[in-house]
Amino acid sequence: MENTKLPDEKKKFVKEKFSSISGQYDLLNSLLSLQIDRYWRWRTVRLLREFPEGWVMDLCAGTLPLSLELTRQAPQRQVLAIDFCEDMLQAGAKALPNDGRRGRIFPVCGDGEIIPAPTNSFWGCTVAFGVRNLSQTLQGLKEMHRILRPSGKLLILEFSRPTNPIIKPIYTFYLNRILPAVAGLISGDKEAYQYLASSIAAFYEPEELLAMMREAGFSSVSRVPLTFGIVSLYIGIKK
Repeated sequence: MENTKLPDEKKKFVKEKFSSISGQYDLLNSLLSLQIDRYWRWRTVRLLREFPEGWVMDLCAGTLPLSLELTRQAPQRQVLAIDFCEDMLQAGAKALPNDGRRGRIFPVCGDGEIIPAPTNSFWGCTVAFGVRNLSQTLQGLKEMHRILRPSGKLLILEFSRPTNPIIKPIYTFYLNRILPAVAGLISGDKEAYQYLASSIAAFYEPEELLAMMREAGFSSVSRVPLTFGIVSLYIGIKK
Protein backbone atom coordinates (compact mmCIF):
# COMPACT_ATOMS: atom_id res chain seq x y z
CA MET A 1 0.00 0.00 0.00
CA GLU A 2 1.58 3.29 -1.07
CA ASN A 3 0.68 6.83 -2.04
CA THR A 4 -1.59 6.83 -5.10
CA LYS A 5 0.27 9.60 -6.90
CA LEU A 6 2.39 8.62 -9.90
CA PRO A 7 6.16 8.62 -9.18
CA ASP A 8 6.93 11.95 -10.87
CA GLU A 9 3.84 13.60 -9.38
CA LYS A 10 4.76 12.40 -5.89
CA LYS A 11 8.34 13.67 -6.22
CA LYS A 12 7.15 17.10 -7.31
CA PHE A 13 4.52 17.30 -4.56
CA VAL A 14 6.88 16.17 -1.78
CA LYS A 15 9.64 18.54 -2.87
CA GLU A 16 7.23 21.48 -2.93
CA LYS A 17 5.76 20.66 0.48
CA PHE A 18 9.14 20.25 2.16
CA SER A 19 10.43 23.44 0.56
CA SER A 20 7.49 25.35 1.99
CA ILE A 21 8.12 24.20 5.58
CA SER A 22 11.93 24.03 5.58
CA GLY A 23 12.33 27.10 7.79
CA GLN A 24 10.11 25.73 10.58
CA TYR A 25 10.82 22.02 10.11
CA ASP A 26 13.17 21.43 13.07
CA LEU A 27 11.05 23.50 15.45
CA LEU A 28 7.90 21.63 14.50
CA ASN A 29 9.57 18.21 14.76
CA SER A 30 10.68 18.89 18.32
CA LEU A 31 7.40 20.52 19.30
CA LEU A 32 5.07 17.93 17.79
CA SER A 33 7.08 14.93 19.01
CA LEU A 34 7.60 16.45 22.48
CA GLN A 35 11.35 16.18 21.67
CA ILE A 36 11.14 12.37 21.61
CA ASP A 37 12.59 12.61 18.08
CA ARG A 38 16.00 13.19 19.73
CA TYR A 39 15.76 9.84 21.45
CA TRP A 40 14.75 8.11 18.20
CA ARG A 41 17.80 9.50 16.42
CA TRP A 42 20.08 8.57 19.33
CA ARG A 43 18.81 4.96 19.25
CA THR A 44 19.34 4.78 15.50
CA VAL A 45 22.89 6.06 15.51
CA ARG A 46 23.87 3.81 18.43
CA LEU A 47 23.45 0.85 16.09
CA LEU A 48 26.40 2.09 14.01
CA ARG A 49 28.86 2.15 16.91
CA GLU A 50 30.95 -0.63 15.33
CA PHE A 51 31.76 1.83 12.53
CA PRO A 52 33.14 4.87 14.42
CA GLU A 53 35.34 6.00 11.53
CA GLY A 54 34.97 6.42 7.78
CA TRP A 55 31.99 7.39 5.66
CA VAL A 56 28.30 7.01 6.45
CA MET A 57 25.46 8.17 4.22
CA ASP A 58 22.49 10.05 5.67
CA LEU A 59 19.86 9.68 2.96
CA CYS A 60 16.77 11.92 2.87
CA ALA A 61 18.82 14.02 5.28
CA GLY A 62 16.48 17.01 5.34
CA THR A 63 17.72 19.71 7.69
CA LEU A 64 20.55 17.42 8.90
CA PRO A 65 19.45 16.47 12.45
CA LEU A 66 20.51 12.84 11.98
CA SER A 67 23.78 13.89 10.33
CA LEU A 68 24.52 15.93 13.45
CA GLU A 69 23.85 12.95 15.69
CA LEU A 70 25.95 10.68 13.48
CA THR A 71 28.93 13.01 13.85
CA ARG A 72 28.28 13.74 17.54
CA GLN A 73 28.48 10.09 18.55
CA ALA A 74 31.60 9.38 16.45
CA PRO A 75 34.18 12.23 16.24
CA GLN A 76 36.06 10.51 13.38
CA ARG A 77 33.00 9.81 11.25
CA GLN A 78 32.23 11.65 8.00
CA VAL A 79 28.71 11.97 6.62
CA LEU A 80 27.49 12.44 3.08
CA ALA A 81 24.04 13.97 3.59
CA ILE A 82 21.77 13.61 0.56
CA ASP A 83 18.30 15.05 0.05
CA PHE A 84 16.42 16.00 -3.11
CA CYS A 85 14.96 19.17 -1.52
CA GLU A 86 17.67 21.81 -1.70
CA ASP A 87 15.77 24.21 0.57
CA MET A 88 15.83 21.66 3.38
CA LEU A 89 19.58 21.10 3.04
CA GLN A 90 20.24 24.84 2.93
CA ALA A 91 18.19 25.40 6.09
CA GLY A 92 20.14 22.67 7.85
CA ALA A 93 23.53 23.86 6.61
CA LYS A 94 22.86 27.39 7.87
CA ALA A 95 22.13 26.04 11.34
CA LEU A 96 25.18 23.76 11.65
CA PRO A 97 27.09 24.48 14.87
CA ASN A 98 30.55 26.01 14.72
CA ASP A 99 32.32 22.93 16.00
CA GLY A 100 34.12 19.96 14.47
CA ARG A 101 30.91 18.49 13.10
CA ARG A 102 30.50 21.23 10.52
CA GLY A 103 33.58 20.04 8.65
CA ARG A 104 32.48 16.39 8.65
CA ILE A 105 28.99 16.82 7.17
CA PHE A 106 28.77 17.20 3.39
CA PRO A 107 25.28 18.11 2.12
CA VAL A 108 24.52 17.14 -1.48
CA CYS A 109 21.27 17.60 -3.38
CA GLY A 110 20.38 14.27 -4.97
CA ASP A 111 17.67 11.67 -5.60
CA GLY A 112 17.33 8.76 -3.18
CA GLU A 113 16.29 6.50 -6.03
CA ILE A 114 19.40 7.30 -8.09
CA ILE A 115 21.94 7.97 -5.36
CA PRO A 116 24.88 10.11 -6.57
CA ALA A 117 27.57 8.03 -4.88
CA PRO A 118 29.90 5.16 -5.82
CA THR A 119 29.18 1.49 -5.15
CA ASN A 120 30.53 -0.22 -2.00
CA SER A 121 31.61 3.05 -0.37
CA PHE A 122 29.78 3.50 2.97
CA TRP A 123 29.84 1.62 6.26
CA GLY A 124 26.34 2.72 7.08
CA CYS A 125 23.27 4.25 5.47
CA THR A 126 20.64 5.95 7.61
CA VAL A 127 17.21 7.14 6.52
CA ALA A 128 15.09 9.03 9.04
CA PHE A 129 11.44 9.51 8.04
CA GLY A 130 12.33 9.54 4.35
CA VAL A 131 11.62 6.08 2.95
CA ARG A 132 7.91 6.86 3.13
CA ASN A 133 8.48 9.77 0.73
CA LEU A 134 10.22 7.77 -1.98
CA SER A 135 8.10 7.33 -5.07
CA GLN A 136 9.66 3.91 -5.84
CA THR A 137 10.56 2.30 -2.53
CA LEU A 138 12.16 -0.88 -3.82
CA GLN A 139 14.37 1.06 -6.23
CA GLY A 140 15.52 3.24 -3.35
CA LEU A 141 16.31 0.21 -1.20
CA LYS A 142 18.34 -1.34 -4.01
CA GLU A 143 20.35 1.87 -4.29
CA MET A 144 20.97 1.88 -0.54
CA HIS A 145 22.25 -1.68 -0.84
CA ARG A 146 24.48 -0.73 -3.76
CA ILE A 147 26.32 2.12 -2.02
CA LEU A 148 27.02 0.14 1.17
CA ARG A 149 30.24 -1.78 1.71
CA PRO A 150 29.97 -5.53 2.35
CA SER A 151 28.95 -5.95 6.04
CA GLY A 152 27.63 -2.37 5.97
CA LYS A 153 24.40 -1.60 7.77
CA LEU A 154 21.15 0.06 6.69
CA LEU A 155 19.09 1.78 9.39
CA ILE A 156 15.63 3.07 8.53
CA LEU A 157 13.77 5.14 11.11
CA GLU A 158 10.16 5.52 10.01
CA PHE A 159 6.70 6.23 11.36
CA SER A 160 4.46 3.23 11.84
CA ARG A 161 0.95 2.56 13.06
CA PRO A 162 0.66 1.47 16.71
CA THR A 163 -1.51 -1.57 17.37
CA ASN A 164 -2.02 -1.11 21.13
CA PRO A 165 -5.81 -0.71 21.59
CA ILE A 166 -5.32 2.19 24.01
CA ILE A 167 -2.56 4.03 22.16
CA LYS A 168 -3.95 3.55 18.63
CA PRO A 169 -7.08 5.79 18.85
CA ILE A 170 -5.22 8.51 20.75
CA TYR A 171 -2.41 8.52 18.20
CA THR A 172 -4.81 8.45 15.25
CA PHE A 173 -6.72 11.45 16.60
CA TYR A 174 -3.50 13.37 17.26
CA LEU A 175 -2.05 12.55 13.84
CA ASN A 176 -5.16 13.41 11.83
CA ARG A 177 -6.61 16.31 13.81
CA ILE A 178 -4.20 17.96 16.25
CA LEU A 179 -0.94 17.74 14.30
CA PRO A 180 -2.14 19.25 10.96
CA ALA A 181 -3.95 22.07 12.76
CA VAL A 182 -1.02 23.08 15.00
CA ALA A 183 1.66 22.53 12.37
CA GLY A 184 -0.38 24.29 9.71
CA LEU A 185 -0.82 27.30 11.98
CA ILE A 186 2.92 27.57 12.65
CA SER A 187 4.25 26.65 9.22
CA GLY A 188 1.51 28.21 7.09
CA ASP A 189 1.13 24.97 5.12
CA LYS A 190 -1.50 22.69 6.62
CA GLU A 191 -1.47 20.50 3.51
CA ALA A 192 2.13 19.42 4.18
CA TYR A 193 1.09 17.91 7.51
CA GLN A 194 -2.11 16.44 6.13
CA TYR A 195 0.20 14.65 3.69
CA LEU A 196 2.26 13.41 6.66
CA ALA A 197 -0.81 11.78 8.20
CA SER A 198 -2.04 10.27 4.93
CA SER A 199 1.41 8.96 3.98
CA ILE A 200 1.74 7.18 7.34
CA ALA A 201 -1.69 5.62 6.90
CA ALA A 202 -0.83 4.47 3.36
CA PHE A 203 2.67 3.16 4.10
CA TYR A 204 3.65 -0.50 4.10
CA GLU A 205 3.05 -2.79 7.03
CA PRO A 206 6.35 -3.63 8.80
CA GLU A 207 6.54 -7.15 7.36
CA GLU A 208 6.03 -5.78 3.85
CA LEU A 209 8.94 -3.35 4.22
CA LEU A 210 11.15 -6.06 5.70
CA ALA A 211 10.32 -8.30 2.72
CA MET A 212 11.28 -5.47 0.34
CA MET A 213 14.59 -5.04 2.18
CA ARG A 214 15.29 -8.74 1.63
CA GLU A 215 14.32 -8.41 -2.04
CA ALA A 216 16.77 -5.50 -2.35
CA GLY A 217 19.58 -7.79 -1.13
CA PHE A 218 19.76 -7.18 2.60
CA SER A 219 20.21 -10.03 5.06
CA SER A 220 19.48 -10.32 8.79
CA VAL A 221 16.65 -7.81 8.49
CA SER A 222 14.77 -6.91 11.65
CA ARG A 223 12.50 -4.31 13.19
CA VAL A 224 12.53 -2.60 16.58
CA PRO A 225 9.29 -0.77 17.55
CA LEU A 226 9.87 2.44 19.53
CA THR A 227 7.52 4.55 21.69
CA PHE A 228 4.51 2.20 21.64
CA GLY A 229 5.06 1.46 17.94
CA ILE A 230 4.64 5.08 16.82
CA VAL A 231 7.94 4.67 14.99
CA SER A 232 9.94 1.64 13.90
CA LEU A 233 13.64 1.11 13.44
CA TYR A 234 14.40 -1.26 10.55
CA ILE A 235 17.83 -2.88 10.32
CA GLY A 236 19.47 -4.62 7.36
CA ILE A 237 22.97 -5.91 6.68
CA LYS A 238 24.69 -6.10 3.30
CA LYS A 239 26.35 -9.49 2.88
